[in-house]
Amino acid sequence: MMDALSVVCQLRDLASEPQNRAVIVQDQGCLPGLVLFLDHQKPEVLLATLQTLRYLAELPPNVPIMKNELGMMVSLENLIQRGDLSLDITALAKEVYGILREPVNPTPRTPERERRRKPQFFINSTNKKAKSVTLHIQGLESTHQRSLCEEALLKVKGVISFTFQMASKRCTVRIRSDLPTESLATAIASTNVLSAQQVVKNEAGEEVYIPLKSSGVQVPQNSALPDYLPEEEESPEREVDKAISRTAAKEDSSGSWLNAAAGFLTKTFYW
Repeated sequence: MMDALSVVCQLRDLASEPQNRAVIVQDQGCLPGLVLFLDHQKPEVLLATLQTLRYLAELPPNVPIMKNELGMMVSLENLIQRGDLSLDITALAKEVYGILREPVNPTPRTPERERRRKPQFFINSTNKKAKSVTLHIQGLESTHQRSLCEEALLKVKGVISFTFQMASKRCTVRIRSDLPTESLATAIASTNVLSAQQVVKNEAGEEVYIPLKSSGVQVPQNSALPDYLPEEEESPEREVDKAISRTAAKEDSSGSWLNAAAGFLTKTFYW
C-alpha cells in the first residue's frame, strides 16, 4: 500500500527530471495533494514535499500556478513561522516561498539571485543514482498487453518509474543505475507474450534497436506493490528529445508512477 512518504518521494524523483515538471503541476490531483502534505506531521514528509515544490518551481510557467494554488502560500508561511522544525525544512520553506513571491516581471538578475535560483539536486533523491532506458516492446498492441507489462515492471526491484507510448510500442523506464537493463527484458519476457529491445542512438544520431537477452538469473522483486489505477486511459505521448506532453485527456499515464501517486492523492483527499 502507498503511504504519504512513498508518494511524495516518487513525486520528488519525477520532479527532479525537468521534462516532468509541467505535467505534475497541471495534474488535477498532485499539486493540491502537495499543499496538503505541507501540513503533515512527519518531518520527512515535509522535507520531501518542499524538495518537490523546489524542483517544480524551477520551471517559470509553473510559478504563478503554484502561487495561486489554494493554501500554498499560507501553508508555506506557517512552516516558516513554526519553531519546532529543522533548519533544513525552515530554510527550504523560505526559499520556495521567496521564489513564488517573486514578481511576474522580475528585476534584472544579479549574481546573488543566480546563486539562489540555481537548479537543485537533493542528496537523498534516488535519481542521483538512476538512469533512463527506452524500450521497444514487441507485442504491445492493446491495454491488456500493457497491463501485463506494467505488472512485470512493478515487480522489479530498482524500477523507479515508467511511462508508455503506445503508438510507438515504447516504454521509458527510470531505474537504479546498478540494475542491469537485461533484468527488464527478463521481467517482460516472463509475460510469455512480450519481448523488449533497447532503443539507443548511434553515432549518426539515428535510433537503433539493441536486442536484449534474458539475464538468466532471478530478477530482484519488490515485496510490496503500490496501489494502481484501472487500465482505462491511454498514456501520454513523448516526442523524441522533447518533454512529456498531454495531447488529450484520454492520454493520461495510468502506467506511470505519477498517476499512481495522483490516484492515491485523489482517493485520500477528495470525497
